[in-house]
Amino acid sequence: MSRFLDPDERRLFLDEVEDAAPLDVDQPEPWRRRPAPFPIAQPKHLAEDERRLSLAEAEVETHEFLSYAKPGVQRRVLHDLQRGAIPRELELDLHGLTVAFAEQLCDEFLAACARRRVRCAQIIHGKGYGSQERQPVLKRKVNYWLRLRPEVLAFCSATRRDGGTGAVYVLLRNPDKDPRNRQR
Repeated sequence: MSRFLDPDERRLFLDEVEDAAPLDVDQPEPWRRRPAPFPIAQPKHLAEDERRLSLAEAEVETHEFLSYAKPGVQRRVLHDLQRGAIPRELELDLHGLTVAFAEQLCDEFLAACARRRVRCAQIIHGKGYGSQERQPVLKRKVNYWLRLRPEVLAFCSATRRDGGTGAVYVLLRNPDKDPRNRQR
């Protein structure tokens, strides 16, 4: 200690601590289990931004026939969805809409599906014949948007009788099984 302090500062320090009693513990405090930290609720708009950051739109390839399933979806269920064997309870038609309006409608539609406990829905995005470059703009966007939604388990292009590659069947999570909705 004297190596680092000049004599005046050392004397001042010793005067200040002369009535202090040394601790009789020569070991560190024993380890204690600490309680888990409380999660901090994130604002809704931040959660959506984080979800969008997890998958870039450029990473999603849009083929003629769309097919997507989250891990854990059984092959049999996906096969039934592809055959159109799961009855659709609601339908959304996005034909001729702008991308911004279509995204807003899609979000509202999926929220309505969750409120009404819809298991399977259909979204008609069109084939893109009316767009400037005759490319399916809304089809690419719907392919991207649905992958970001936690309530969407799977989706695939519809059968020919329901619009073929201009529409998708969407399999939605049962709201009763969603871990975010369970009471603690």
